[in-house]
Amino acid sequence: MHHHLRALVSVLLLSRASAAAPTWEEGVAAILRTRCAGCHQDGDASGGLSMETFAALRAGGDAGDPIVPGDPAASLLARRLAADGDDHMPPADQPQPTDAERERLLAWIAAGAPGPEHDRSILADLIVPALPPADGPRGVTALAVTPDGRRLAVARGASVELGDDTGGVALAGLPRRVDALHFSPDGATLVVAGGTPGLAGTVQLRDAAGGAVVRVFDGHRDLVHDAELSPDGTLLASAGYDRSVRLWDAASGTLVRTIDVHTGAVFDLAWHPSGKVLATASADETVKLWRVADGERLDTLKEPQGEVRAVLFTPDGRHVVAGGRDKRIHVWRFLTLDEPGLNPALQARFAHESPIVALAVSPDGRSLLSAAEDLTVASWSVPDLVPAGQPLGQSDVAAALAPLDGGRFRVGRMDGTLDVVTPAAVAPVAATGQAPHGPERTDDGALGEPVAIDETEPNDAPGDAGVAAAGAGASGPANLRFSGRIGTAADADLVPFRARRGERLVLEVNAARSGSKLDSRLEVLHADGRPVERVTLQATRDSWFTFRGKDSNQSDDFRLHNWKEMELDEYLWAGGEVVRLWLYPRGPDSGFKVYPGTGTRHAFFDTTPVTHALGEPAWIVTPLAAGAAPVPNGLPLFRLFFENDDASHRRFGADSLLTFTAPADGDYHARVTDVRGFGAGPQPDEWRYTLAIRPPRPSFIATLGSRDPAVSPGSAREIPFSVVREEGFEGAVRISIGNLPAGFTFHGPLEIEAGQERAIGLLSAAPDATDPDPAADAAVRVLATATIAGREVVQELGTLGDLKLGAGPKLAVEILDAAGRGRTAPDEPLRFRIRPGETIAARVRAARHDFAERIELGGDDSGRNLPFGCYVDNIGLNGLLIVEGQSEREFFITASPVARPGRRLFHLRATADGGQASLPAEIEVLPADAAAE
Repeated sequence: MHHHLRALVSVLLLSRASAAAPTWEEGVAAILRTRCAGCHQDGDASGGLSMETFAALRAGGDAGDPIVPGDPAASLLARRLAADGDDHMPPADQPQPTDAERERLLAWIAAGAPGPEHDRSILADLIVPALPPADGPRGVTALAVTPDGRRLAVARGASVELGDDTGGVALAGLPRRVDALHFSPDGATLVVAGGTPGLAGTVQLRDAAGGAVVRVFDGHRDLVHDAELSPDGTLLASAGYDRSVRLWDAASGTLVRTIDVHTGAVFDLAWHPSGKVLATASADETVKLWRVADGERLDTLKEPQGEVRAVLFTPDGRHVVAGGRDKRIHVWRFLTLDEPGLNPALQARFAHESPIVALAVSPDGRSLLSAAEDLTVASWSVPDLVPAGQPLGQSDVAAALAPLDGGRFRVGRMDGTLDVVTPAAVAPVAATGQAPHGPERTDDGALGEPVAIDETEPNDAPGDAGVAAAGAGASGPANLRFSGRIGTAADADLVPFRARRGERLVLEVNAARSGSKLDSRLEVLHADGRPVERVTLQATRDSWFTFRGKDSNQSDDFRLHNWKEMELDEYLWAGGEVVRLWLYPRGPDSGFKVYPGTGTRHAFFDTTPVTHALGEPAWIVTPLAAGAAPVPNGLPLFRLFFENDDASHRRFGADSLLTFTAPADGDYHARVTDVRGFGAGPQPDEWRYTLAIRPPRPSFIATLGSRDPAVSPGSAREIPFSVVREEGFEGAVRISIGNLPAGFTFHGPLEIEAGQERAIGLLSAAPDATDPDPAADAAVRVLATATIAGREVVQELGTLGDLKLGAGPKLAVEILDAAGRGRTAPDEPLRFRIRPGETIAARVRAARHDFAERIELGGDDSGRNLPFGCYVDNIGLNGLLIVEGQSEREFFITASPVARPGRRLFHLRATADGGQASLPAEIEVLPADAAAE
């Protein structure tokens, strides 16, 4: 091959002897750019060889310098061009140089391979055919307004106009495309960012008064999508399609730091008002937060489900806001100003029918404007994302937004038009609902005996004689007991009653519990027969069941698409049933738990639990007042009426229970039918029922979960408690245990939190405790206390049974702080503090007295008696455990954004040795904006 190459070179040189030798600029660079630079450039140097500049080519790669000046036959570049094997370059499946191109390369090498006068990247210039500009206005690709609102910069492709509302001057010497404009905080400098797609990106700093170039920043390998000066003006951040984030010294132009972690293009940047943190929005479906001082990544916000096109900090620095291809606006509470940590997601609002392209926040931080490909802009409150009226239609996509004073925004559209919009003030639709932590009912139900009414047919429709007779004499607060039967498949019994506006009533059917064959359905109608609307549910996030179906009882493993956008205590609508989220998925093989957290699930708004299929759609919904007409968001509205099949808490079997709040003074009808459409036929007595219509009687039934505890000396055992809540009571229930024998301690206070159904107490025995006698056992008193309608209600739960001193523990566990410190005094619990959305560290130590095996401390229940919304995090598939041969490990506690301020005792429990438990520690949930210690 070498002889063939030498012969070829000789022939070529003789044929071109009279021609001038090719130069790098005119004869070589274009060939290398077209045939070689795809694999041999600074950003992708195959074999270690870059041909992007003459210097890089001569520096060589893994095989050394490919050029031997004056000797083509000895040059590796020429040999690879002539090779006929696997080492032929370019590869056989790629376009090959023409004979003329090979001749020029060989001739250039033979002439000594002269270099250029000014060595620059062969990729710096885009060579395309010259095309005449299109007719009509050019789209606005970027705009910026000075902080005082007096100066305006508008980019339209490769042009920028700098001036004010009356006009301006066109700037010269711009990048081929301008994607971003920003004024410095003092308004004196204009940042222009753009470049040549596929080749290079550039940033210019220009004088904002006249537009003269002050400094240029090159180095990006593709278009720069955004560049912004830090709040103090000392640093410039730039990022673009090459996935690289760069920090520059603004005064000198020196590159300070490069961050190459994103796996997709970076579309937008945002500086925290402190200048300490930079946010980056990327096509890799994340927002990343960076500590500017050293480039440390503080957090990755992973909730978006598509490329993120826009990101910003609110002016007060307390929230991060982003939007993009998933059509949602995401809001996170910002906590990681100085150290890595978690920034909790607060909102994920479905905002537009098409991808979001731009966001802007007003200077006062109260209003957010979003623009989308659906040709609308929409305004929202911050941070709760309540819409301000209907979205505003646009003549074209509003690709550029800039805030102005007074709640106004400058809008630039792709049809070239500019405008100033003033969105309507936020006027939220009144919310409603059945908050599980809300106030208990205030009615005491002391109305005496109910009025007994027997059915009189016909009573199927308003105006029937039987309906009028049944309601005769009914006045004041309804307190009725109606006796009837369903006679045929088409039979429907109407029972009239009166109610005052805001009056709360309970409608209760007793049929199946008394042996009747009736499977009741209960509704409330207006006097004219129209159903009474209860609540409007607006869907705010879409989802579906992703793993197995759910029967009508299951309260755990609700695996839902897009679950990371969902929050505890949110309502989920599916198939007409409304549940409420109780606990996040706790590992890779789990789903949500819904209320009440264990056992048979509860439904809300008197909907009835039903079966759900794999893939069935579901929606997170926000409850609004009946009849509400909220701003459309592209997701459904569900209007629920006062109706019920089976009682939502499933304690009455097939019988119906409905809570009714009268929307106005007037007459109403309760309607009873069989949900299956069955009727009595020849056996009327087997289809009888009674219907009670009365004020609610709020109450509770507390239960001690286990008796006869055996407590090891120097250790603790759990004492579980539960409560059944009746007819609207949702308040806290306090548990106390008095008259314990000497040496035994119940660690309190213990409270079943408002809206919750369980709490776990601890009973410990001193190392020198003795076994109690029967008289000491009998003296113990367990009490449950609550406040209902302003009155203290006490329930006696008896004793603990046969309280015993157990055998010495085989192991003991102890909670330590993150530094490994335990209690400072025997009677003083270790104390932790946490804010909603924060994660803190702790440790657990085990004393292995006679236990060498793995110590399991639970799975999703590993943090015992933690406040609602707080949980032991990062448990993985195996839960919290201490492996064989070890006696200590770190664990983490996270407080969800819904965790409420307060103090609570919690502990850890080992599943081995009968459930040995640690002594309790105290955790205090601070207000969201308080500083944790």
